[in-house]
Amino acid sequence: MTASDPVLLACPSCMTANRVPASRLLEEPKCGKCGKALIDGTPAHLDDVTFDKFLARTGLPVLVDFWAAWCGPCRAMAPAFEQVSRSLRSQVRLAKVDTEAAPGLSARFGIRSIPTLILFRNGQESNRMSGALDAASLQRFATGGG
Repeated sequence: MTASDPVLLACPSCMTANRVPASRLLEEPKCGKCGKALIDGTPAHLDDVTFDKFLARTGLPVLVDFWAAWCGPCRAMAPAFEQVSRSLRSQVRLAKVDTEAAPGLSARFGIRSIPTLILFRNGQESNRMSGALDAASLQRFATGGG
């Protein structure tokens, strides 16, 4: 990918696909439809309705955290996940799926323990890991380093 090549980004608010030049990913691009930030450094919150749209309309890898509010390790990992979302915002989109609110996605991806992290590339699962990670380990996993 060159700096002028467009990157497809789904708006986390309205799910509209936006084309943004790679060189402008760190310039806080806004959605052409709703005007909200496309990459604000926070994970997108996805559910049964928005999940497939977000993956299909995002050209960057997407790291999804399948979690639940009652899960201690999920809550413990949340600050590190937020930190990595900010630091990798132009390279990897981070998203969260509440397994209690999206049981269909949990069943579809065979989520048996949480937190479970799934890395998607081109809309397809490319790697999976269960268990809480620290920020450095999350960053390595998100960028394909294991």
